[in-house]
Amino acid sequence: MISFPRHIICIVICVLTCIGVKAQRPQRPQRLHCDTYQYVERDTFLCLDVYKPDTPRADKAAVLMAFGGGFISGERNNRQMKNWARALTDQGFTVISIDYRLGFKDSAMVASHSTLFKVTGLFKYCIDIAVEDCAVAVAWVHSNAGMLGIDPSRIILTGSSAGAITVLQLDYCRANSLAEASALPPGWKPAAVIPYSGGIMCHDSKLKYATDPAPTMLMHGKKDRIVTYKSIGLPFADKMHGGKKVDKAMKRQDIPHWFIRFEDIGHEVADWLPGSIDLFCTFVNLTLDGRITTLDATMTDSNLKPASWAQMSMLQLYGGKKRR
Repeated sequence: MISFPRHIICIVICVLTCIGVKAQRPQRPQRLHCDTYQYVERDTFLCLDVYKPDTPRADKAAVLMAFGGGFISGERNNRQMKNWARALTDQGFTVISIDYRLGFKDSAMVASHSTLFKVTGLFKYCIDIAVEDCAVAVAWVHSNAGMLGIDPSRIILTGSSAGAITVLQLDYCRANSLAEASALPPGWKPAAVIPYSGGIMCHDSKLKYATDPAPTMLMHGKKDRIVTYKSIGLPFADKMHGGKKVDKAMKRQDIPHWFIRFEDIGHEVADWLPGSIDLFCTFVNLTLDGRITTLDATMTDSNLKPASWAQMSMLQLYGGKKRR
């Protein structure tokens, strides 16, 4: 295991970026074209968009991404996801942006869960169905890897906010053989999981992995009040464990991972993928090369500026303001 001391983090990131990024940006503007496929029928049709790079990576790696929106809004082809797709295809990745069911859109169900205890259960339900859909999407992509021109063993999972929760929770369910991940191909494991402002919901006060999770790079703002940086939940109920608690659980079990935190930033990190594309590629390239690395860093980025929408609380979020 390679452990990078925090006080030399800037040097490490600069060096690794120089030696690790294999897929260089093309010199001409990237076309952004997608093909859309239906991958499952629930109460509605769930689809996914496939964005092909002009110059694919030699290793045929792909990124499957899930949008944010608090499990009440958002779309696989919204502006944020298109920005992410462009940043990733510029680096040679095939990108798959997926639909998943939004549990909080069922107003009758929300109305029937009026107490805080019931809302906690409803939030767990919303996460569970999103995870189930994401698992089916992975299975579809895995089965159609030849048509898509990708290596099914090199699928990276990423997402923003609710989408970050979805992909992080999916790998947690996979590692613990939970039912929500049962649609995944037998024996399949993500090549990497990179959540932007994500977390894991479970009943236990301490997270525990029965088997190793995929190589994971956690991104989280310490002032995030939408997806908690720490933990939140009622006694004897499911709890949401944010980046700090996931990091703590992985450290407790000696699981190599990267944790990037921001001191004075909240939920803005949910939008950070295009700005962190070199870091994203460095982590992926090291991982796909079989290098086991650990990184614990507190970062600043002048392009990651505080935004009013990202400072709101969960109560404000579900009160009708802009959602992520």
